[in-house]
Amino acid sequence: MRKRTEHRIRIIPLGGLNEIGKNMTVVEVDDEIVVIDCGLAFPEDEMLGIDLVIPDVSYLVKNKEKVRALILTHGHEDHIGAIPYVLRDLNIPIYGTKLTLGLVEIKLMEFGIDLNSVKLFTVKAGDVISFNNMRVEFIRTTHSIADSVAIALHTPLGAIVHTGDFKVDFTPIEGEPIDLIRFAELGKQGVLALLCDSTNAERPGFTLSEKTVGATFDRIFSQAQGRVIVATFSSHIHRVQQVINSAEKQGRKICVLGRSMVNVVNKALELGYLKMPDGMLIDVDELENYPPNKIVLITTGSQGEPMSALSRMASAEHKKVGIIPGDVVIISAAPIPGNEKFVNRVINDLFKQGAQVIYEDIDDIHVSGHACQEEIKLIHNLTRPKYSVPVHGEFKHLIHHAKLAMELGEKNVFILENGKVLEITKDSAKVVGMVQAGNVLVDGLGVGDVGNVVLRDRRHLAQDGLFIVVLTIDSSTRDVIAGPEIISRGFIYIKESEPLIEEAKKVIKDVLYFCRKNDITEPNAIKVILKDNLKNFLFEKTRRNPMIIPIITEV
Repeated sequence: MRKRTEHRIRIIPLGGLNEIGKNMTVVEVDDEIVVIDCGLAFPEDEMLGIDLVIPDVSYLVKNKEKVRALILTHGHEDHIGAIPYVLRDLNIPIYGTKLTLGLVEIKLMEFGIDLNSVKLFTVKAGDVISFNNMRVEFIRTTHSIADSVAIALHTPLGAIVHTGDFKVDFTPIEGEPIDLIRFAELGKQGVLALLCDSTNAERPGFTLSEKTVGATFDRIFSQAQGRVIVATFSSHIHRVQQVINSAEKQGRKICVLGRSMVNVVNKALELGYLKMPDGMLIDVDELENYPPNKIVLITTGSQGEPMSALSRMASAEHKKVGIIPGDVVIISAAPIPGNEKFVNRVINDLFKQGAQVIYEDIDDIHVSGHACQEEIKLIHNLTRPKYSVPVHGEFKHLIHHAKLAMELGEKNVFILENGKVLEITKDSAKVVGMVQAGNVLVDGLGVGDVGNVVLRDRRHLAQDGLFIVVLTIDSSTRDVIAGPEIISRGFIYIKESEPLIEEAKKVIKDVLYFCRKNDITEPNAIKVILKDNLKNFLFEKTRRNPMIIPIITEV
């Protein structure tokens, strides 16, 4: 039996490792759990029809009596996007900075969740909240969104530092620079474990300051003869502020498009994180009252999302705004891995509409919000952790981060996977097993009801199509009363494949004769034999494997 003085810490990533997005980390100190972030990810290409991917929180549900809080580092979707789904199973207190919780409130209202039913607690950098076995400290950082913080969990065995997403920006758009002094103080006191952002661990040097984008905007805005349309992430408040600043210098009005962009801009203005002169913001219905060279539109769609405002403008499907030849469109974001083809499609469509398109490959209209190698090294050198755990990134990012840590002389570096349990005691740290973790797929209103079997069927249908056989059989004589009728979708065009259809019907009749001759009367058994014979026949004739569905009705 464990002695009361033998403390045990378990670090369990439930998302964000070996992937981009879906960030969620569990820290368990003895009998208490805090969760850091609760994000979503975009579906991969093979996840046909899936809207979003969120973490599997089965472990937290099983241990809900231990869960004390959800701690948020910042307000990006990959860190807060899964909250409305997770709250269905875990209505736990949520702590975050003012802007972060403002964005959470927008999401909750979109889902029809009563804000009074959710326990939201606003904190600021420097604040500390206490539980029985740990204290949670919030440390100011800089990222591509305002109000970002790192987390220091003070435990009986030492501090666990989670950087969140960060970069070292000495000239941030809003607020003060990252609090490197506090990271150094923690390092002097002794950091037990460092969980550090790995997204840019492949990139040498330093990440450029966000202010460099503002200079590019100033140049483009001053040269533009028509409207300027800027697409960026709705939560990228710093980028939006720089668009406003450049528009103000050129005497242009601002119009905001896209539901999420409108919601976030309104909330940021309300909370004071965006500053805009009175009368500068106009409604979309007022655009015709101003000449094109006095307009800037800020819109969603930087990732080529099919239903975004920019995509609908590019395809001439937006109800109120069309592309005018001479428009300058700035896509101020880097494509998330996997979204490149969607972004390229939008760029091509914009060019076809007569717009001038400016994107990352041809001008400096985007800088990363994540630390490059020298900044990662700086945080490691300041904190000097006993154990290091690279987080946030694909496997290649984690590997590069681990190499950087080892070059700095760190010997205890752990590359984990989602669900792996790193247990730390007074004298050791080791991986001790796994908990349930993985992807929960969101499809429309369904959460988790689409799994691997359904995805496999969707891929099968998408690749090879559907072949349906409909029969009606006399239950007593086993004679065919109606059919066989054949329906094909995505496999062959029946009107142009009559010889194949007739041969397939002969195969079906031969199977039915075989079943009757061998006294096989069970409908399910007949279906299996039908599927096997048709599969072999269709593959021999077409070299394709459609999904075959026999439907047998007995009367």
